[in-house]
Amino acid sequence: MAWRNLWRNYRRTGITLAAMTLALVVELLYAGLVIGLVNGMEEDATAYELGDVQILVDGYLTKPSLYDAVPDDDALIAKLEAEGYRATSRLFAGGLGASGELSSGVRFVGIDPVQDAKALDLHLAIAQGEWLDDASPKGVVVGAGLARTLALDLGDEVLVLGQASDGSLANELFVVRGTLMSVAAGLDRTGVLMTEGSFRELMVFPEGAHKVFVRRPPDVPLATATEVIRGIVGEPAAEGGPLTILTWKEISPFLAQYIDSVSGIIVVLYLIIYMAVAILILNAMLMAVFERIREFGVLKAIGYGPFQVLGMMLAEGMMLAVVATVLGLLCAAPGMWYMTVYGINVGTLGGMEMAGMTMPPIWHGVYTVKTCATPIAMLFIISFFAVLYPAIKAAWIRPVEAMHHQ
Repeated sequence: MAWRNLWRNYRRTGITLAAMTLALVVELLYAGLVIGLVNGMEEDATAYELGDVQILVDGYLTKPSLYDAVPDDDALIAKLEAEGYRATSRLFAGGLGASGELSSGVRFVGIDPVQDAKALDLHLAIAQGEWLDDASPKGVVVGAGLARTLALDLGDEVLVLGQASDGSLANELFVVRGTLMSVAAGLDRTGVLMTEGSFRELMVFPEGAHKVFVRRPPDVPLATATEVIRGIVGEPAAEGGPLTILTWKEISPFLAQYIDSVSGIIVVLYLIIYMAVAILILNAMLMAVFERIREFGVLKAIGYGPFQVLGMMLAEGMMLAVVATVLGLLCAAPGMWYMTVYGINVGTLGGMEMAGMTMPPIWHGVYTVKTCATPIAMLFIISFFAVLYPAIKAAWIRPVEAMHHQ
């Protein structure tokens, strides 16, 4: 009976159904795009620059020093790998980079090309040229922003200056063998990546590393991985102080807060769009109630109870939601496939900084059962509450008053 009642006024039902379907399609596509952007930012942050967990000297994060190094990093990495964790170490120092008459502050990053590629994905973020190679110790990879600042191209020479750990002047002439894509603001603007051997020779830094980056297995929660790593590291002391273990969320709290807040932003947008749909549903169902007052009176007179009428009206609303869900998924499926496979070319927005990370040039969506479940569930919830008032109104109509309704 509820299904038959829906199509008594097929125009009104069709308009209501079209609005619900359109709202669901918009929400499905939007949710996948936002989740794709956030997941991409988190993956880029952990895969390229932060790792899931970092091991460093306590206080290094707030006041970096060339002398605060994690001792015997190779042995520590071997222990982590034995437990199923990928790990690599990097060395950092500040200095000056110059090319021709141009100069800029830079950050030297010493990397073991082979070991780093096992743990992190920075070697995959080469925009031009090649990744670091121990066979080419004078070759460096620079950030895209720094390359623009110093007008550097592949094969150009760049002079780097700094102060070595023994107080001497660190200076060397390197050749640009590659430029990075815009993956992180810091690397983009100031990064000069060189092999670990070149860094140690330049900065007179024979042993230790400033940071050890750890990637957890995919099925291990971040909190669990952190505790396991703490157990592996123990309580060794470095020359500059005790070691500390920090998650990427502790290292980049603003990015973590931004990612956590996105779920709230999505829900707010759901509510805004669905409230408009709820008003339309409410209006349609109220009109249906007013048109059928005498019918409800007859039903009450022949023995229908208030809860039976209430259930019939709620069933009509839920049937609308079911049909809208099926149509919405069918209409959104091509768009979700396209966003997943091809994405959106954001053009000039690519490389734009957000929360310390940069926006990828191609914006892909992520569509899973979880992604689709929230907008569908909210559609049913909004539909239920939108139908509830007209349903209650219909359920408590008195038969005598309904018979005399004009």
